Amino acid sequence: MLALILHLFIGSTLAGVLIVVALVAGFASGWVLGGCVVAGLILGFPVARILARILQE
Repeated sequence: MLALILHLFIGSTLAGVLIVVALVAGFASGWVLGGCVVAGLILGFPVARILARILQE
């Protein structure tokens, strides 16, 4: 349960960071920004799971 709550924050933060990086690099198409959002949400799962394990110890 903790991992799901953490994923809400971590996934959206990673997605936002990836969007900012893409925009700074000059990529402003919808496909690139959408890919950044999907990548951030997918990368958020393992990060949230690892952080939840650390916090529960």
